[in-house]
Amino acid sequence: MTELRHDWSEGEVEALFALPFLDLLFQAHGVHRANFDPNRIQVSRLLSIKTGGCPEDCAYCSQSVHYATGLDAEKMMKVEQVIEAAAAAKREGASRFCMGAAWRGPENEDFDVALAMVEGVKALGLETCASFGLLSREQAKRLKEAGLDWYNHNLDTGPDHYEKIVSTRTYEDRLETLAVARDAGLHVCSGGIVGMGEAPKDRAAMLVTLANMPEHPGSVPINLLVPMEGTPLGEVEKADSFDLIRAIAVARILMPKSLVRLSAGRASLNDEAQALCFYAGANSVFCGERLLTAPNASPSRDRGLFERLGLAPL
Repeated sequence: MTELRHDWSEGEVEALFALPFLDLLFQAHGVHRANFDPNRIQVSRLLSIKTGGCPEDCAYCSQSVHYATGLDAEKMMKVEQVIEAAAAAKREGASRFCMGAAWRGPENEDFDVALAMVEGVKALGLETCASFGLLSREQAKRLKEAGLDWYNHNLDTGPDHYEKIVSTRTYEDRLETLAVARDAGLHVCSGGIVGMGEAPKDRAAMLVTLANMPEHPGSVPINLLVPMEGTPLGEVEKADSFDLIRAIAVARILMPKSLVRLSAGRASLNDEAQALCFYAGANSVFCGERLLTAPNASPSRDRGLFERLGLAPL
């Protein structure tokens, strides 16, 4: 039985990041194997139900109105379209269906439509997840009542680096939304992005923040930055895949019973790098050709890789 800690220091976690790579992987895989079947993987599908026109200025995001990325704002999808997409995802092996919307937070009639989407997806027998930005307590309560299981709200990076990435919402705003979701009885999904010019200490600070919450997030997505043309990070040098694998390994050690999701950026990894991510403790992925506006590994590639590795869906 692995001890669940909520008192990690940044020094401890920076020391984990500094371990020789193979030593870190050995430790992380031991934690992973003690808490999960290492040959099972949870599969989710992510759909953008409202794309573009977001008022936030996240430096990595093509959907922000602050940047000329060539992405046009779209109207919100219809409930029937979302339910059809969820049914297709279920047929392709997804057990969780995640809905993302380019909002600062849900408002007015759009929120009512989103609630109907949650109800419809839940009725299919799928786990439901939403990423709708900042939430009020009343909104979190209504989402729970509609059948929402999970709420995603990423921290993105550590608090010291955060101000270089986002100025339109604070780190405290993000933490408050996670607390609101947790208090409403929703499972929390929260992680961050590797490759935004941060230092290892920033990655350590982000993971310490997550691991020292009253409850560890049930899902921890670790993303590799996908540079989007027209954004402030559009020309950033691609991070080393070993940095991503290290972040996954440390997340697994800190949050031993959480699902650690290999998320955005997976399409750019070769099969060997993905296999190391799974060995390091990643046991969740997004399936489908796209993640919001970013490319993702194709379903046929996933099927082939999982078969070669002997991985089966949870």
